[in-house]
Amino acid sequence: MDLVVPMKHPRDGKSRLRGAVEPDRHPALVLALAADTLAAVTSTARVRRVILVAADPAALAELAEMGVEVVAEPAEQTLNAAFRHGADLLRKDDPHAVVGALQADLPALRAIDLTEAIAEAGGKRAFVADRQGTGTTLLLSAPGAPLDPRFGPGSARLHQASGAVPLRGRLPSLRSDVDTPEDLAHVKTLGVGKHTAELFT
Repeated sequence: MDLVVPMKHPRDGKSRLRGAVEPDRHPALVLALAADTLAAVTSTARVRRVILVAADPAALAELAEMGVEVVAEPAEQTLNAAFRHGADLLRKDDPHAVVGALQADLPALRAIDLTEAIAEAGGKRAFVADRQGTGTTLLLSAPGAPLDPRFGPGSARLHQASGAVPLRGRLPSLRSDVDTPEDLAHVKTLGVGKHTAELFT
């Protein structure tokens, strides 16, 4: 399967996390969250390709060294448009692939949880709700079928209403995205990747 991961410019991303580190280190925190997410993704045997859809590709050039393809976001600068754009690029090369939409703020992500989610989906269009049960961290298409992303407030409900199956596995590292200082404290208890950890040592 192939994944799409969207990112704003690091200085603009994760506005609700401002204050978790010194202001001049905020972009580094955003990049660290993404780097740890991508490190887990690229170590997952079930994942073949990863496209990072970037508001400013030059600002994320260092992430390309992690084995992902960095492309510019489309003219419509919204989260769902970025997911659709990445999915379209992936489908040009393999129209029958399973395509996934993954958030870039999962610094505790473990390959085993991502693998379990892909296996549980079993080829169905499915999603993983965040630990609060309202947002979505991962959306998977059926093979060759539309991704139909509906990210934003209440996305878990919207994805289920659109026919996506909610995955029921525990998947603690995959459900733990980071939007707030409280979320950051939570992922530290799970164990974050080296890039995020370095900012707090």
